[in-house]
Amino acid sequence: MNPFVQPRGTVTIQPKILYYGTPVILLTTLNEDMTVNISPISSSWALGEHIILGLGTGGKALENLQRKPECVINLPDASLWEQVEGLARLTGKNPVPAEKKEAGFIFEKDKFAYSGLTKAESATVQTARIAECPIQIEARVNHIRIPEDAAHFAIVETQSMQVHVHKELVAGEHHIDPASWNPLIYNFRHYFGLSPELGKSYRSET
Repeated sequence: MNPFVQPRGTVTIQPKILYYGTPVILLTTLNEDMTVNISPISSSWALGEHIILGLGTGGKALENLQRKPECVINLPDASLWEQVEGLARLTGKNPVPAEKKEAGFIFEKDKFAYSGLTKAESATVQTARIAECPIQIEARVNHIRIPEDAAHFAIVETQSMQVHVHKELVAGEHHIDPASWNPLIYNFRHYFGLSPELGKSYRSET
């Protein structure tokens, strides 16, 4: 007798996408001419001071990081979703790669001007922060790996160097108030904010 059963009310599918709800990042990297590129990304996770990013191999962000291994991981809140979506079809690559052109991408050199976002000087890296993003993490790149079975993606391991936070989010000296922070969530290619708090982890210090 099979001891395992199909959970009640579930079906087996093959989703076209697996963006099951992750914070949006506006990644800033340095171009060859020292201008700054902005790349919206939705694949990341953090472990201690290490933040792992998933980038497309055909994008300007990866090209910049391979040449200059530093960046700023800017975290927009839910109020910035329209600026994020406005950047979604832009690329810093010129000419536009064929696969991006087919998907409707257009070249834009000055993404700050296009989006109405503001540059802020960084302390430990050369590329700029985005002033409107409530959390800005200056980071260095430690490792880049392109999986053999998924050559169109790169796994980028970064390490936090310095963290900047809007004052209204800070609780005490070194904590971010989770009740004040409302990250922009990319949920199966739709934008969401957070729901009201349900509770907290036993490890929470706030």
